[in-house]
Amino acid sequence: MSNVTPFPAPNGQQQGQVGFDRLELQRIMDLYGRMVAAGHWRDYAMDLGREAAIFSAFRRSAERPEYRIEKRPALRNRQGMWALVGEAGHVLKRGQELQGILAPVERKLMRIVED
Repeated sequence: MSNVTPFPAPNGQQQGQVGFDRLELQRIMDLYGRMVAAGHWRDYAMDLGREAAIFSAFRRSAERPEYRIEKRPALRNRQGMWALVGEAGHVLKRGQELQGILAPVERKLMRIVED
């Protein structure tokens, strides 16, 4: 009654979808929540495709994303599967770990507090 039969992919290949796992998404959404609370970001979008998973953060919903956090597993053994892309489309940082990629964005939240 509830049997699901997958639709066969052409040439017998499995067409998978790249996504964020729970810990990755938790870390990204934690940063997003802190940036919203600080007044920097107001909206986000996620694009999950066959080659990449992309999280875009917007200052306003009607403009280009301020940052895109991209996960491309095909680049894992070369340049690193994580990339931080700026508003103009330039790769700001690339690496193997998500924490290192998010560091430049987290620096915006730091403020010097005097006694």
